[in-house]
Amino acid sequence: MGGSVAGRLFSVLDAFEGGGAFEGGGASGSGGASGSGGASGDGGPVTLRLTDIAARTGLPAPTALRMVRELVAWGGLERGADGTYRLGLRLRALGAAAPCPRGLLDAALPALRALGARTGGHADVAVLQGPAAGGALCLVSGERLPAHATAYGKVLLAAPQAEFPGLTAPPRELPRHTRHTVVVPGVLARQLDRIRAAGLAVCAEEHRLGEVTVAAPLRGPAGPVAALGVTVPTGVPLDRVAAAVREAATRVRPPEPSPSP
Repeated sequence: MGGSVAGRLFSVLDAFEGGGAFEGGGASGSGGASGSGGASGDGGPVTLRLTDIAARTGLPAPTALRMVRELVAWGGLERGADGTYRLGLRLRALGAAAPCPRGLLDAALPALRALGARTGGHADVAVLQGPAAGGALCLVSGERLPAHATAYGKVLLAAPQAEFPGLTAPPRELPRHTRHTVVVPGVLARQLDRIRAAGLAVCAEEHRLGEVTVAAPLRGPAGPVAALGVTVPTGVPLDRVAAAVREAATRVRPPEPSPSP
């Protein structure tokens, strides 16, 4: 825990590390499906209560409250109607300004908006964030999704260059998010083979009940570099959604990587 005011502020933000922090924003038709409050199963919280923040940072509750209020006033945190907190839009804007994903996000935004409007779901583009962590980072929402339990992540893991320790780990090392989550590495590996061949992934309620994710790869010169997809409620006709995702992916040309100095 930092001794300075800045250090305490940063420790509050660090409490949200790995969580699905940005809900409801981005390229959505009717708002799409979003995470629920509380702790998510992918290693971090979607939302935190003040007591959670104090516990994670080691700050006394009054100090944590002062830091949280400062961050809410600045826009780094948002307070929900239920009294919980999540990372705010100002941090999302700063993250979007980072040079690495920004070019990809700019290239994908027109297709994402069209996909969200066509399907009524939340459209996003994701990159693999740290193969060892098995996380798929969504560039629109800012949420980090479990790679083995979402269509975005499975598309990325199916790429030939992807490395994922979970594929050779005991099943207990793949966290189960719902009763539908595939946690047996051998079964997951066979799924990835089929996704690689089909160029499309569909995950029904593997991460959250009531949600289906559909994603396709965005291909650069060296192969898939990202996954473009949409989250829709369970029960939506998936043939129509899959066709829309495939079409949207073909409309995006990922930017060329910058040459090494």
